[in-house]
Amino acid sequence: MTTPATPPLAPRTEGAAVRIGVLAPLTRPGWTEAGHHLLAGLEQGVREAGGIDGTPLELVVRDTAADPRRAEAAVDELAALGVAALAGEYHSVVARAAAARADALGLPFLCSSAVLDALTEQPTPWVARLCPPQSRGWRIYADFLLAAGHRDIAVAAQPSVYWAAGTRILKDHLAARGGTVHELDLSALTPAAVCDRLAELRTTALLLLAGHPDPAAAVVRAVRGDRRLARVLVGAPAGQPEFSDWPARLGADGAAIPFLRYLPERLGALGTRVEAALRARLGQAPSFVAFEGYDTIAVLAAVLRAGGGERARTAAAWPEVDVEGTRGRIRFTRTPGIGVWQWAGPPVQVVDRDPAAVDSFRVLRAVPAG
Repeated sequence: MTTPATPPLAPRTEGAAVRIGVLAPLTRPGWTEAGHHLLAGLEQGVREAGGIDGTPLELVVRDTAADPRRAEAAVDELAALGVAALAGEYHSVVARAAAARADALGLPFLCSSAVLDALTEQPTPWVARLCPPQSRGWRIYADFLLAAGHRDIAVAAQPSVYWAAGTRILKDHLAARGGTVHELDLSALTPAAVCDRLAELRTTALLLLAGHPDPAAAVVRAVRGDRRLARVLVGAPAGQPEFSDWPARLGADGAAIPFLRYLPERLGALGTRVEAALRARLGQAPSFVAFEGYDTIAVLAAVLRAGGGERARTAAAWPEVDVEGTRGRIRFTRTPGIGVWQWAGPPVQVVDRDPAAVDSFRVLRAVPAG
């Protein structure tokens, strides 16, 4: 555990808001649609939270633009401004940098939507996470591939700690069950060269471990346009097809590409009501990331009430959380191999966009909240 050098809280006058620092990718090269959905969920959560003992909540938002160093600087700034807690972020490598600074500063951080298992180098009491760790979701995805008869898999990956971690999870899980994973380096191969390698390898599935829009969209177009690869399944476990920019760019080529998302098969009463509010706010169907944003505020409101706005007491309240979220009951535990407080039971789905209606989704596999 890091001994925090906690900056003093900024003085708060009577009736002033309880401030929550927010990190989100709102400009390129970040996945901006994910960032805006996350922010919409956070804002809707604040709208409904009702404040802390009569004091309203206020979001202090900083754009990370998918840059870890920019996120670190934002955490330092927000801590000095006296925020009571930190929330958000979508990109795993960025969230990891933010978590390290939050741990060092003694600032409670609820990570909304970044799945990298090693979110911190060591166990910390300061950080908790809502989304499932990458190892859980990607193993579920690997099981989906095996059940569909895919044992010879190729991954087209960009260099990244996140993509490398995903490749290791897939390799280990599939190898133990008689599968094989071939790695294709997108920093060295053009989309056309990827197609040539797939034809040589005769794999039955290609997984896109790459950013959107490029190079992921370019690889999809190339594979879909290559007659040699007509029977190759294209998959995207990281969730690139979740957002509306995907069908807008790819049309029918973007359908039937399975990906992970963290929603139940059916929303309960709270989820249904929040879904309608988020749809009105966004002008489109909310992604799972928007629900993660709403649930982030529901949890933070509970721990801030328990901690009275004091950072150490707030962080000490993670194991006491028992909150109704939009996607299930949220409780945090210590999970083996994970250094942060973790919601152990978020729902996990493998879904794709329906070829008959690319704005609709088909649920291919579902693991309920538990």
